[in-house]
Amino acid sequence: MIKQYYLLAKPGMVYGNAISAVAGFLFASKGNFNLLLFITTITGISLVIASACTFNNYLDREIDKKMQRTIKRPLALGLISPKNALIYGTFLGLVGFVLLFIFTNLLTLALGFIGWFFYVIIYGFFKRRSTYGTLVGSIAGSMPIVGGYCAVTNNFDTAALLLFIIMTMWQMPHFYAIAIYRLDDYIKAKIPVLPVKKGVNVAKWDIIIYIIAFLVAIYLLFYYHYTGYTYIIIMLGLGLYWFKLSINGLHTTNETLWGKSVFKFSLITLMVFCLLLCLSFWLP
Repeated sequence: MIKQYYLLAKPGMVYGNAISAVAGFLFASKGNFNLLLFITTITGISLVIASACTFNNYLDREIDKKMQRTIKRPLALGLISPKNALIYGTFLGLVGFVLLFIFTNLLTLALGFIGWFFYVIIYGFFKRRSTYGTLVGSIAGSMPIVGGYCAVTNNFDTAALLLFIIMTMWQMPHFYAIAIYRLDDYIKAKIPVLPVKKGVNVAKWDIIIYIIAFLVAIYLLFYYHYTGYTYIIIMLGLGLYWFKLSINGLHTTNETLWGKSVFKFSLITLMVFCLLLCLSFWLP
């Protein structure tokens, strides 16, 4: 049963977002590392994310029964009752927000709440009704890296804004690629993601546009002297290859395989980006 509650909080999503929060924190620290603040910030943010994911699982429990990739989630299988899921999600959120309130600052607390609210309430609403659900979800997914950064700086400055834009622009092609290679699932569940509502070709062009925007935002972090030459050389190289993959989609005969390749490379791009942020203080 413990394993089911663990899975209910979408651990993969929690860990992925925690990595970005770590990157934001270390990027802002500039070599001046505060261990207690680090532990409480990452733990608090992770618990808030786990809470949001649990509530999202509660809201999506009927949809999850219709999709191959979600059919084995605990609520979809009936292994955990909806009531217990709500109690569990509330507990995770309260502990997470208390940690952020006590050990960080009001800005980080507010960012945590914005991320939670957008994912649970706004995304929960738009996901079933509009193609804009992906954008709303991406806004929520951009909060952890900004929260990690602001826990150190207590200031929403240009760097924080650029981190937010970078993560939002990264998530849009990332999630559109998932929607393309999992298209049958989304059609079956009647979720109006862009490839379902307006067609795969429209989604392909949106992927290209968002990757271009991602590249611009990546460059601006360097332009404003927040990062060095190592960062920009590596990230532009990765970004341009990701762009090339997206262009290949205009001529592909296997959209499922193409979507999967764009998705997988987006993960590599994100991991390297986070690593470079963590090491940015020491890199030329």
